[in-house]
Amino acid sequence: MALSPPVAADFALPAPTARAGALDTARRALLRHPTLIAGALTLVVILVAGVLAPLWWTGDPLEMKPAVRLRPPSAERWFGSDNFGRDIYTRTLYGSRISLTVGAAVSTLSLVLGTTLGLVVGFYRRLDMIAMRVMDGLMAIPAILLALALMALMKASVQNVIIALLIPEIPRVVRLTRASVLSLREHLMVEGARALGARTPRILARYVLPGLVAPLIVQGTYIAASAILFEAYLSFLGAGTPPHIPSWGNIMAEGRAYVQLAFWIILFPGIFLAATVLAINLVGDGLRDLLNVR
Repeated sequence: MALSPPVAADFALPAPTARAGALDTARRALLRHPTLIAGALTLVVILVAGVLAPLWWTGDPLEMKPAVRLRPPSAERWFGSDNFGRDIYTRTLYGSRISLTVGAAVSTLSLVLGTTLGLVVGFYRRLDMIAMRVMDGLMAIPAILLALALMALMKASVQNVIIALLIPEIPRVVRLTRASVLSLREHLMVEGARALGARTPRILARYVLPGLVAPLIVQGTYIAASAILFEAYLSFLGAGTPPHIPSWGNIMAEGRAYVQLAFWIILFPGIFLAATVLAINLVGDGLRDLLNVR
């Protein structure tokens, strides 16, 4: 009896499962960009903890229980209590909402406004001299001092803190965008689009702006980290969010008078603040390497 010749299908290797492929992809990404993965995971954990704060065995962050004031961390109160008997664990989780909101808002608004102004200033030479001298004047003032001065003129609120932190960050984005536009506007594709009769808004949106995405994303992470840190500075100095709002800066400001008796009031918000800023910086460094930003 004759045997049939083997076909190619007989020697084909079994197709890898989708789960194995996903694990392999994740492993390669972890080996290539470990800081990006570590920072992103830490940031996701803090974000979920803040957004879903009512689900993580928390209570009312403003509830006062004088009978249990200045209690150390225990099984009942994981992070201890402050001088008013408020639960530090609850206040710390709710405080992440304020910090992440301020960081995201300042980063997004500064990128939108700074990029728009930088595109116009970098493409139109007549506006460059006047606009950049204004930007240089704003950058000559330290960001925290300018924010303190602006908060002294406004009422304490989260919205005003965002505005006070937004103004010092816009010039930095403008300078970054302008420097990139000055090099991109001489590019061959831009000259070709101009020769074909393309209007300036189309050239900026179609040919110049895509080349700015990578550096602007990295710059946005650094702005978010500095905004979260400066918001804590302002709140710690009493010039940020109102005292009744549980932000990390307010919690540490209230606990500084009791640091020798109850160090945990400052310890746990400080750990969350440091972890958040570090995670955002790690994400920024990882994105810089991943996107090859020079």
